[in-house]
Parts: sequence; C-alpha cells; structure tokens
Amino acid sequence: MPRENINDLLAFIAVARERSFTRAAAKLGVSQSAISHTIRGLETRMGLKLLTRTTRSVAPTDAGERLLQTVAPRFEEIENELLALTELREKPAGTIRITTTDFAADTVLWPRLSKVISDYPDIKIEMIVDYGLADIVADRFDIGVRWGNQVAKDMFAVRIAPDVRSMIVGAPAYFQKHLEPKTPQDLLRHNCITLRLMNGGLYAWELKKGKRELQARVEGQLTVNGVYQMINAALDGAGLAFIPEDLAQPYLDSGRLRWVLQDWSPTFPGLHIFYPSRKESSRALSVVVEALRYRP
Repeated sequence: MPRENINDLLAFIAVARERSFTRAAAKLGVSQSAISHTIRGLETRMGLKLLTRTTRSVAPTDAGERLLQTVAPRFEEIENELLALTELREKPAGTIRITTTDFAADTVLWPRLSKVISDYPDIKIEMIVDYGLADIVADRFDIGVRWGNQVAKDMFAVRIAPDVRSMIVGAPAYFQKHLEPKTPQDLLRHNCITLRLMNGGLYAWELKKGKRELQARVEGQLTVNGVYQMINAALDGAGLAFIPEDLAQPYLDSGRLRWVLQDWSPTFPGLHIFYPSRKESSRALSVVVEALRYRP
C-alpha cells in the first residue's frame, strides 16, 4: 500500500471518530482545508463516499463505518505493539487516560497519583470526569473507575477504596420548613436534589433496609451532574441530597447537615479501577495501578 494511503486512512479515522474536520485537524496538527482535501482524495480513489457532511455535523456513511470498524483496530494493534516496545525502556512512560467520577478523582485518585507524577516524569495522566459509565475500550481509555457492582465481568478489576455507605442528608434550614421524612415514600413530597446521568436519565436513589431494596425516583427543583454540586446545594438548604458518607460526615459532625432515613442507607461495593487484560503489559499502567491499589 502506498504510504500516502496510510496517512489518508489515519486522517479518515480521526475525522470519523471526532465527527468534526476542525477537531480532527487540530488533533493531527494540520489545517482543516488540508484534511478536507485528503478525505476527498481518498473517496475519489476508492470510488465511495465515506463521510456525510452537513453544516453542523460529520458522520460516516455505511461504507465509512465499515472502513472505520475494519481498519481502525488494525492501527490500534500496531500502536499497542509499538507502545509495548517502548515499555522495554528502563523508565515507565506513556499517557494513561482515566474515566472517573469527580468524587473518586478528588478523594482517591489525585491524592495517590500526585506522587506518581512527581516520581515518574515520563508518565502523563489524563482524568476525565464522567457519570455515564463510559465504554473504556470504545472511548480509548486505559482505566475506568466505578463502584464494584458497576464493573463489567470481562474486565480486570482492582479495588482502590473500602465499601462506602450513602446517606440522605439535609440542612437544618431545610427542615425548618419541611418535616423529616419517616419512610421512603415521604421523599416524594420533598424537594430532592437530583443527579443527571450522561445518558440523559435521572439517577434513582438506591435505598436498602435489611433485605428490602427499592429505587426512589425522586424529584425536585434542582438537577445537577456532580456530587459536589449536590452537597453544596444541600448545605444551602435547597433540598435533600443522597451522597457518600465520606463527603457527608464532616458536615454531620459540625451540624451543618442532618442525616435522615438512617435505616435506609445502603452500603455499596467500594471503588475499583478496571481495564482490559491486554493492557497489563504496559509498565506505565502497572505503576498507576499499584499506586491506586487499596491497602487496608
């Protein structure tokens, strides 16, 4: 295959994945006009239209999607083999991309990874906050961070934190205007601070008392997409929040928050990192995994 065809395929993969000529050009370090010319040339030589272009978006055609699914994994295999060779160097090196929640990033990941960055200057770490349970393979992440019960069975998982209890809390100012809920059904009459997931849905509060489990589909005036926004709103008396005990405890101790429906507070499997087993050969990944591993 002529070398220019390889470069053209790489350009096509970048545009198809980014769904944007502008972003793909920035990623490849070329001009938008240059990458547009490259794609037109590739389509002409193949006699196929690979991308559908509108004023607002770019998307692969059926032929383009087939080419993307067939060719892109081959280039990824080459990249992985080259990365494996670079890992034979004395010092671990490379970029480790992590998808996580803000709670895990602030309370577990950064306190431990700050030392990795200091000790290993050739390792780069990219953390992306995401409540949508991203597909780490499809989205090209090296590591995912989720609760233990959210990790897919075909992934290699490592615990990074103990089990955690979640609790319903509200500020004293809120309870000056509202009676404390006595049953989960009472939550339907309360102003609850809801969490918007990346798939567009609202998180249903997963409550548990003994062997009884239920999902409370609460409502309220405020919806956010991060746990820290929830706790800040609760502190201001905006409503009830369902948050991890680690975040709530300092405010419970100071009296700024009050814990309600205590016997309906579930305990979730602790945070885990997970990744495909094929990534185990990366020395940079091994360094990150060992730094994050939970040690009671």
